[in-house]
Amino acid sequence: MTTPLVISHPSYASSLASNLHTRLGWGSKPALLLIDVCSAYWSPTSPLSFLADPAGSNSPASMRRLLAAARAGSTPVLWAQVRYNHPKMLDGAIQAVKAPGISIWQDGDTRGMDAWLEGLTPGPEDVVILKKNPSAFFGTNLAGVLGGMEVDTVVVCGVSTSGCVRATAVDALGYGFRSIVVDEGSGDRSREIQQATLFDLEMLFADVVDEGEAVERLGRGWVGWGSGRE
Repeated sequence: MTTPLVISHPSYASSLASNLHTRLGWGSKPALLLIDVCSAYWSPTSPLSFLADPAGSNSPASMRRLLAAARAGSTPVLWAQVRYNHPKMLDGAIQAVKAPGISIWQDGDTRGMDAWLEGLTPGPEDVVILKKNPSAFFGTNLAGVLGGMEVDTVVVCGVSTSGCVRATAVDALGYGFRSIVVDEGSGDRSREIQQATLFDLEMLFADVVDEGEAVERLGRGWVGWGSGRE
């Protein structure tokens, strides 16, 4: 079911009456995709910190439960993280001008803000996608990786909801996957930003679900994943 945060948006009733918010539903072969999970968003000294918003602060706990469910169900897990390697951030292109804070992902940066969080690190069977843009699909081979796995449903969590989660969820739909975003498992700088973004995603691009629904479905896994693999 659509989450209370989306339903409480002041425009929800009118957009529902306009035949928006159509439910995609779950396919039979989901994968969990965690976006940009690193210290930058939960450090008081970071320009990207979410610590002022309780929901954003608590989102890693939800991500850990989602990850545990996927592990229990042998559901594929993928991670996307930003990485820049040019000393002058030229590979950050125009985005590095618009958002200079992304230099925390530059090779050699000494602040340590790109470090994984405790309990949220890739396992040996996981796929890690390195990206330079908000969407984990843009300029990467993520679509091909998911297609090779025969995934039909991409469950997105991570940060920030209004930035990289949104861009990834929209592109997942564009590549023909069922796009699902987990409310509690994504975070942003304020409740207002979180609500507006999730409402817009739910209206046109993705199903927004609560943690409980995602945990149950990820924990169920799917037949065939991992067969024939060492």
